[in-house]
Amino acid sequence: MSHLSADVLIVGAGGAGMYAAITAAGSGASVLLVDKGQVGRGGATIMAQMTVAVALGEEEPDSPSLHLEDTLRAGRGLCNEELAALVCEEGPTRIVEMDQWGVRWARENDHIKQEMAPGHSVKRCCYVDFLNTGPAVAATLRRKVGEIPEIRRVSNLAVIDILVRDARALGAVALNLVDGDLVTIQAKAIVLAAGGLTKIYARNSASANMGGEAYALALWAGAELIDMEFVQFFPIGHLAPRLVGMDPIMWDPFRYKLGGKLLNGQFDEFIDRYGSSDFGKYNATRDIAAYAILKEVEAGRGTPHGGAYLDFRHISEAELRSAFGPVIDRLLANGIDLTKMPVEVGPMAHYHMGGVRVDLNMQSRVEGLYAAGEAVGGANGANRLSGNAITEAFVFGARAGSAAAEKAKQTKFGWDETLTMVSRNQVEQLRRNAASGGTPPAHLQADLQTLMWENAGPFRSGERLAAALARIEEMQRHDLPDLCVGAERQFNLDLQDWFELRAMLATAEAVVRSALGRTESRGAHQREDFPIADYHLLKNQVVELKDWEFAARWVAPVRLNRSQARHA
Repeated sequence: MSHLSADVLIVGAGGAGMYAAITAAGSGASVLLVDKGQVGRGGATIMAQMTVAVALGEEEPDSPSLHLEDTLRAGRGLCNEELAALVCEEGPTRIVEMDQWGVRWARENDHIKQEMAPGHSVKRCCYVDFLNTGPAVAATLRRKVGEIPEIRRVSNLAVIDILVRDARALGAVALNLVDGDLVTIQAKAIVLAAGGLTKIYARNSASANMGGEAYALALWAGAELIDMEFVQFFPIGHLAPRLVGMDPIMWDPFRYKLGGKLLNGQFDEFIDRYGSSDFGKYNATRDIAAYAILKEVEAGRGTPHGGAYLDFRHISEAELRSAFGPVIDRLLANGIDLTKMPVEVGPMAHYHMGGVRVDLNMQSRVEGLYAAGEAVGGANGANRLSGNAITEAFVFGARAGSAAAEKAKQTKFGWDETLTMVSRNQVEQLRRNAASGGTPPAHLQADLQTLMWENAGPFRSGERLAAALARIEEMQRHDLPDLCVGAERQFNLDLQDWFELRAMLATAEAVVRSALGRTESRGAHQREDFPIADYHLLKNQVVELKDWEFAARWVAPVRLNRSQARHA
């Protein structure tokens, strides 16, 4: 069993993790940056092809305070206003810094070009081009990380447990996915930057490696989670035809800018049946669009892949090319000619507003355990404003890396080998039970994804949520221990899938229990049995483990006073 040591361990090497590594090293810390995939090649950031919201004020007058107003409005009264203000205040610094590092933000008249996006009051969203914002950002951060000798990068290393003694994080245990060996890691501070939970849903728009591990690791370590019921479902994610190398949520700007028609499987417009009018305007809100599509499918009027058609055949090729030139060529390479055929779209899990409950330095209640990026909960409240995801990855990553490095300066290593025994015994037990012909973990993952989509998806009810919870508990107690992981040591994907499934189940339970507790509809959480927002529930739900049982409580949202808001 190998043993590694660093001042700061960062779990997850997407945008937030790489930014945390850069700032931690810049603050004088030795850094170990690990990822269960390839460092800098996974997560949500690299997949993002859209825009980054930041109040540069270069396209038209703007300010962090105005950005904050839009963010809080989107959050439906539940944002941690201090965290939200941090994103809006420090976002411009991070974007300019990325520009200096070589991200080629689109420019116009010698300034960074910014566009309008849903929910924003001014043109605020910058980008690289129509296809490559995320990949360009990830490439720049990879290059920057590679220039810093204090950052050691290790790919194919899946952290399976955080080691804690006396409410202080001491290190971690990880599984080497190449040779199957366990690796112990000693660290003075740990940053969880392993992304969100979209993989727990059958339909999702994000990276396949985002199974909620950051939330589960934090929960098991003794941290609190907040706002876990708020999963953002994008209403018109791409379903068919097959689309390679493009973001499945790319259709939003097409629809708003060009006027794409939403049609059911009978090629009829249908939004007007669900409390909105879309004829000639094509601006139905996301929640209504998602609800209408799913209800049409439920009524037997869906498309072959269980969604709706998005149709641009009434728009000329010249108009399409004028608005989205290079995208049109990429679509044609995928066999999609928008002048001749509609595409199928439908709701899919896209982002998670909840996560680890942290302070302004991104530290959880466990000393030395930090979170960054989508692993952080609270900043977005009940719904995230378009374009804020990459901004918060930069801001929270930088803040967590800096704070973790400062913590490391004040801390001595506190390694305790006995804390690794639970993880070691777990792996040994799995290997003793290894057999061929049994049910592999990937099958149960698929069952969980279907369960969450059908029972805890965009529109929920107490009955379906209770059924989901009962099945999740059954999976944890009975199914998980009996799964077959295979006897191989090298490249044993079953073993990786087993630990990933363990985390997915813990995270799914947190989502379902929180959704059951919120008996109202607010933002991304929609209850068909409680369709109205309840002002008595204008508060945040916090979950934790007590004696390994879930416990929940309500807390008042963190507010800025008026002088702080004006300063922001």
